[in-house]
Amino acid sequence: SKDCVQPPPPPPPHTSYVSFDLYALHQLYYDPNIENKNLAQKWLMQAQVSPQAWQFCWSLLSPDKVPEIQYFGASALHTKISRYWSDIPTDQYESLKTQLFSQIACFSTGSKMVLTRLCVALASLALNTMPEAWPGAVAEMVRVFQEEGGGVDGRARCLALLELLTVLPEEFQTSRLPQYRKGQVRGALGREWGSVCPLLQQLLRQTDSPGAVKARVLRCLSSWVLLDVPLNESEDLVHDCFSALPDPELFDTAVEAVVNAISQPDSQRYVNTLLKLVPQVLALQEQLREAVQNGDMETCHGICRIAVTLGENHSRTLLEQVDHWQSFLALVNMIMFCTGIPGHYPVNETTSSLTLTFWYTLQDEIMSFESDKQAVYLQVYRPVYFQLVDVLLHKAQFPTDQEYASWSSDEKEQFRIYRVDISDTLMYVYEMLGAELLSNLYDKLGRLLTNAEQPTSWQHTEALLYGFQSIAETIDVNYSDVIPGLIGLIPRISINNVQLADTVMFTIGALAEWLADHPVMLSSVLPLVLQALGNPDLSVSSVSTLKKICRECKYDLPPYATNIVAVSQEVLIKQIHKTSQCMWLMQALGFLLSALPVEDILRNLHSLITPYIQQLEKLADETPNPSNKLAIIHILGLLSNLFTTLDISKQDDESADGSAPPVKTAPPPPGPNPVVVVLQQVFALIQTVLSKWLNDSQVVEAVCAIFEKSVKTLLHDFAPMVSQLSEMLGQMYSTIPQASALDLTRQMVHIFASQTDHFPPIKALFELVTSVTLSIFQQGPRDHPDIVDSFMQLQAQALKRKPDLFLSESLDVKAVFHCGVLSLKFPEAPTVKSTCLFFTELLPHCSDVPPLARVVQEDGKLLMQAVLEGIGGGASRCLMDQFAEVLFSLNKHCFSLLAMWLKEALQPPGFPSSRVTTIQKDTFSHQILRERVNKRRVKEIVKEFTLLCRGLHGTEYAADY
Repeated sequence: SKDCVQPPPPPPPHTSYVSFDLYALHQLYYDPNIENKNLAQKWLMQAQVSPQAWQFCWSLLSPDKVPEIQYFGASALHTKISRYWSDIPTDQYESLKTQLFSQIACFSTGSKMVLTRLCVALASLALNTMPEAWPGAVAEMVRVFQEEGGGVDGRARCLALLELLTVLPEEFQTSRLPQYRKGQVRGALGREWGSVCPLLQQLLRQTDSPGAVKARVLRCLSSWVLLDVPLNESEDLVHDCFSALPDPELFDTAVEAVVNAISQPDSQRYVNTLLKLVPQVLALQEQLREAVQNGDMETCHGICRIAVTLGENHSRTLLEQVDHWQSFLALVNMIMFCTGIPGHYPVNETTSSLTLTFWYTLQDEIMSFESDKQAVYLQVYRPVYFQLVDVLLHKAQFPTDQEYASWSSDEKEQFRIYRVDISDTLMYVYEMLGAELLSNLYDKLGRLLTNAEQPTSWQHTEALLYGFQSIAETIDVNYSDVIPGLIGLIPRISINNVQLADTVMFTIGALAEWLADHPVMLSSVLPLVLQALGNPDLSVSSVSTLKKICRECKYDLPPYATNIVAVSQEVLIKQIHKTSQCMWLMQALGFLLSALPVEDILRNLHSLITPYIQQLEKLADETPNPSNKLAIIHILGLLSNLFTTLDISKQDDESADGSAPPVKTAPPPPGPNPVVVVLQQVFALIQTVLSKWLNDSQVVEAVCAIFEKSVKTLLHDFAPMVSQLSEMLGQMYSTIPQASALDLTRQMVHIFASQTDHFPPIKALFELVTSVTLSIFQQGPRDHPDIVDSFMQLQAQALKRKPDLFLSESLDVKAVFHCGVLSLKFPEAPTVKSTCLFFTELLPHCSDVPPLARVVQEDGKLLMQAVLEGIGGGASRCLMDQFAEVLFSLNKHCFSLLAMWLKEALQPPGFPSSRVTTIQKDTFSHQILRERVNKRRVKEIVKEFTLLCRGLHGTEYAADY
């Protein structure tokens, strides 16, 4: 077979399918050629669903075949039964069932994988026939396998029966039964539990039952409880699972069974059963402590899962049983032990992370009681939560430097994520404990830093600060009376470690808003931040903290500005930070400079930017190569990030209560904006750079970004630059069209098109880029989906802001419309979305822009056909809402034309899909024409129709849609 290039085609009717299957299977399993394997796989999948599969699958199961071939036969049987049940005549159900029982008996001592597939096939048959055609299916399965005979020993029969009973509920969960049948079958399976339960109990309790049988029983129980078997009916079995936990062989499956049983949504109804479970869980504490002492992580993990599952799923029910409050409190303390389990996560233990969501759940339940009841619970549980904070901060501590150095990068990353989870938990717990929690942390930190007799580890200090940072990052701590003390303590911390220094930085950053309200404290912390800027190991924390301070406290920073700019310049020149941190630093400086007088801004900008301008001049003279390209992009990035945040229009970010939008508190100073002054100075240099790098999209993008960020920040203050930038953009785009130039043009249209003074240059630019893009469409636009996408967004923006642009005789409106129709057929979803947006902006202007009205009247049918083609299967299903919006817009603004176009377009057979009938097309047409107000309904109609067109209506794919 290795000499053959591909498996043979499907056999002629007189040839045995079996021999072909054996040949293809041989290729699939043993041929080293991957192409042969793929072809064999394809052929076998076709064979599985062929009508002949009923015959050949039994032959493939014969004892003389190897297990791989037998497995294929069993899989083919399952495929036929589960997916093509309607092909089986009713009078053959019984013989099929008998054959399957017989094969399962044969394979009970054979290959395990074949046995499982046969059990799944019989399970599928049972699901398709119960309860009408096969009432009492499970009882019959039990009876058949309990009968002696067939030369199969009792243990093998028993294991085969348990396998069958285990896969039955699993097959139900994944079956493709229609919804109404699912309900019927679920009910029938529920009634069959009476046949399963005694059998499982008997096998678990028999002292001579082998371990393999007991393990299979526990798996079977796990499978059945997922069918929502009432907890009181499985209570005794769950009790038996607890008895199995000391057996190492059964431990994992017993844990799984208990967890599945008590996490079923319905189980909270059985309060008495739950109350009986609490002491059983508490009784596991001895086994848990032993496991901790022996470093047995698996046992710790399993016992913790049981305790957490009970607590998490039933905290409300158990809290409400006030007579049993002590036993529930004991369970809470057991979970606390699991949270604080000795060792460092994830190296010495992996259990503590399982418990965190429990603390959220318990807090939610306590806080949801009415105030009187809540007060009683808080009396008991506030001390517990204070203890939890201590435990979490202990768990968040870093190991010794030596130990941490021995961890792998993966372990360090897991520990980082674990600390983030602890941080989130602390933030949540703050809602219950309030200001007292901050006081508590402050007192601990104060004692730690002022106790000269007892040397403290940096890990302890860092964890307490981390607690502060976790809360201050997201919660308004402005009212807190301990923050001034904390800011006072920070300079006393002896920072001799990167992790501690990082946390100090992030803590200061988290307090930036507080510092804005208490600017007198800036002098305590700013020197620390500026000092840290020079340390590459603290790059992320120091730069992000400085950026936060400059954003929140900019009006209080002028006294420190010279120092901040000097230090920042120094670290930028020394290239201490990576690119992204350099960009953040420039944003920080933009915030800082925004609050200075204009002459100071210009002076600082001059000293800050001059070295880069000189570097850029030098680079502009060099022959383009990869290394100077990176340097140019870096400098352009620094400028655009600086201009992103440099905004001299004074704004109150919000009113005191946070309800009002930003308001200008003072008019901008007279004279040109400092950013515009700088841009005008470097404009010629930027043009020189562009002239050499015009065919490099990344450099063009970086140039456009400078102006785009500036336009967004300055808005109308950018006005002096409009004319020269429009001219430059036109020249750039005419020479080598790039999407980034179109995006910048869109920004300019958005802000300046409706201003009389600036309309002429914007109009000229718009017409030029439109004309150039139309020529791209004539040459073939498929290679430029990004340009097409940006072009459509630009056209939509122009229609929205200044539809008068489409009155110009220099603009070929008809050609733009045709480009839109063509763009609807692009395979890239973002391009099609932008094109649909263009049409939904265009159609409402049929009434007030004559050139648009003419083109829609003449060529609107082409648009409609393109939309129908997309709905019929030509476009991704994720775009149907956008196509629906275009149809809705056509219906609203061109109703009489749409009615005629729909009739004509849907007339040809097979359009928009061969799967829809004339009646279905007529129904769709009537439904669309009827909906001129309800856009949501049009979207539903389109979704329904696209599923019909694709042959997916009523399938499992449609259910997710």
